Amino acid sequence: MDNKTGTVSLVKSEFKKFIKFFLSELKPKGPILTPFNILSFVIIMTGIVILVIRFAKGLGSVTNLSQEYPWGLWISFDVITGVAFAGGAYVLCFMVYIMRIKKYHPIIRVTVLNGFLAYAFYAGALVFDLGRPWNIVNPIIGNSFGVSSVMFLVAWHFMLYMMAEFIEFSPAVAEWLGWKRIRKILGTLTVGVVIFGITLSTLHQSALGALFLIAKSKIHPLWYTEFIPVLFFVSSIFAGLSMVIFEGSISQRVFRHQISPQNHAAHYGILLSLAKICAGTMFVYLFLKILVFFHGQHYSYLNTPLGYLFLTEILGFVLLPGILFTESVRRRNFGLIKIAAILTLVGIVMNRLNTSLIAFNWQSAVKYYPTWMEIMVTLMIIFGEILVFRWIVNRMPILKESPEWARSEEKTKRQPQTTKIEEENEEWKISVI
Repeated sequence: MDNKTGTVSLVKSEFKKFIKFFLSELKPKGPILTPFNILSFVIIMTGIVILVIRFAKGLGSVTNLSQEYPWGLWISFDVITGVAFAGGAYVLCFMVYIMRIKKYHPIIRVTVLNGFLAYAFYAGALVFDLGRPWNIVNPIIGNSFGVSSVMFLVAWHFMLYMMAEFIEFSPAVAEWLGWKRIRKILGTLTVGVVIFGITLSTLHQSALGALFLIAKSKIHPLWYTEFIPVLFFVSSIFAGLSMVIFEGSISQRVFRHQISPQNHAAHYGILLSLAKICAGTMFVYLFLKILVFFHGQHYSYLNTPLGYLFLTEILGFVLLPGILFTESVRRRNFGLIKIAAILTLVGIVMNRLNTSLIAFNWQSAVKYYPTWMEIMVTLMIIFGEILVFRWIVNRMPILKESPEWARSEEKTKRQPQTTKIEEENEEWKISVI
């Protein structure tokens, strides 16, 4: 009885300590009345008011959606474009945990965090766009399973991948809270979860493209192809890595006090390596686009307004940044890398909007233009994600070093493997002698 009472008292004591610690962490880590914070507050509060109107009076009260255009900016930009931008997480996880390229280890946590937040916030954007948002749980609870639907596949991929990314990121949470035993358990799950997450990510990046395979009559011939899933997957590689370059360059300035001198110095080498990968995948993507274009023989469409838009997308935002990435690596010009990354991100936005919105229903007399309220909600999502990202980075070991006990644990975990290799080498030497 005494042991039970003692255990209960200990749990209560630890819980009180946790609540006290968590409440202390909620306090701002810097000045509150900054231009960015004020702008964020205005945008987020305006977005919340618009969402209240949307859920109270329906989609038609705040959007220009119709039967001709059942989805708009919230899906085309927030979800379809945003998922491509989050592609850096699965690419870097593959290189760090599967290929064992330790060069990228300093940026793996911040990249996974970006990916997780992107999926979490863009899944929220999906809820805003649904006419009956309470039906979003249907694929999960088994109500009217559409197992032959690509949307069913995407829904499960989204949910499972978000869970995988959270588990990948959770060691940082455990280190922040000082949960040593839980941190050790989570560390053992990393490789398995990464393999599972990479598989899911490659599938749903292409599955988002597969959604458009059933809309052949609605998508302009210059953008429609049976290889849309492949193009979406390949483009997610350089889109995600360009976002890593863009976000990393900003983080180096904003959070420079958290970054160790070694990691700060390694940043430039990482930029060069990422630029090489971006250049290679962009030229692969360009080759596929040219191949699809000549196979489709849609030459007559080039001399049209949408044809000019297609040429601008391919030449200005695929070929040009691909060349800039190549030249920046050759000259070791880091400013040029950042310019190429920004052009690439603009090109991805253009491609996804062209495929899902601008060149969608291209023969219809009715055209869709987002209302200012749709734009404001999109800005609310972006600014909300930035604020949450900043809150986490300022508190958890994302860019800064892990606690000493966590680093010691990692070294201990590697030590037996090193000893075993040394023993095997010694046995080999003896056998040779």
